[in-house]
Amino acid sequence: MLVSLIILRLHPSKNYIQQEKMCCIGKSASKGGSSVTNSSAQAEETVIETLNLIKVYKEGKIKAVDHLNLKIDRGEIYALIGSNGSGKTTTINMLTGSLFPTSGNIQVLGLQVPKQRRMVANQIGVAPQDYALYTDLTVEQNIRFFANLYGMKKTQFLKRLDELLPILRLNERRKTTISNLSGGMKRRVSIACALVHEPKIVFFDEATVGIDPVLRAFFWDYFRSLAETGLTIVLTSHVMDEAERADRIGLMRTGKLIEEGTPQEIKQRHSALSIEQVFLKLSEGVVADE
Repeated sequence: MLVSLIILRLHPSKNYIQQEKMCCIGKSASKGGSSVTNSSAQAEETVIETLNLIKVYKEGKIKAVDHLNLKIDRGEIYALIGSNGSGKTTTINMLTGSLFPTSGNIQVLGLQVPKQRRMVANQIGVAPQDYALYTDLTVEQNIRFFANLYGMKKTQFLKRLDELLPILRLNERRKTTISNLSGGMKRRVSIACALVHEPKIVFFDEATVGIDPVLRAFFWDYFRSLAETGLTIVLTSHVMDEAERADRIGLMRTGKLIEEGTPQEIKQRHSALSIEQVFLKLSEGVVADE
């Protein structure tokens, strides 16, 4: 059931939306959410690992992800970068259990995905590229909607809300309907929805797309502070320069991981001044399928 709740975030049915709208306006669920373990000393602990991950579409004609091998540690900010159509979002969807792979293995928090995806679902947060928000609900009601999906008690939710809103600069917009927010504010609400239950891993798909440089810098500072608490962040981006703020980068092209390492390691290997220069060098002659 939990994985269905995650999938509903991306593709909610009308009946379920209406039921949960009433629920989030009038009441909260009774189960408790998971929490992040805070530690000043981050021990190396692999929380995401894939082996020869493959996803094929259209009767084997399109290989969206091609033998992808990833290993991501606890408290790490890992950026999957690449042009549109490179396989980034497909990868995220498989890691979260909302899309089944054609073949290969996925392990998240020591659990097999998709086989044990329901056990994984309440320990991860997802902020999709397209806003999964309900425009006729307020900021608080949207966040409560997702808190209910993760089974948070009302007292837990209210305490967490009072923590998140000031950090994300949404306190004064608490009672504002989503339809009256700017794109940057909607992005902040989406991030709050992904973080409300204090997950161990959060996935941001193009989290900074369409926002101004000041807000983008704020997001990266916030991501870094989250990682320092032990939260693992996996994000996708086609903006090469901002990915240099990640701990490690995986550069994808046509479904394959063509380069990986810290930003400095990658630039040194290719005698480049920026990740964008590396990307252009490795993508020479290749046009992305938009």
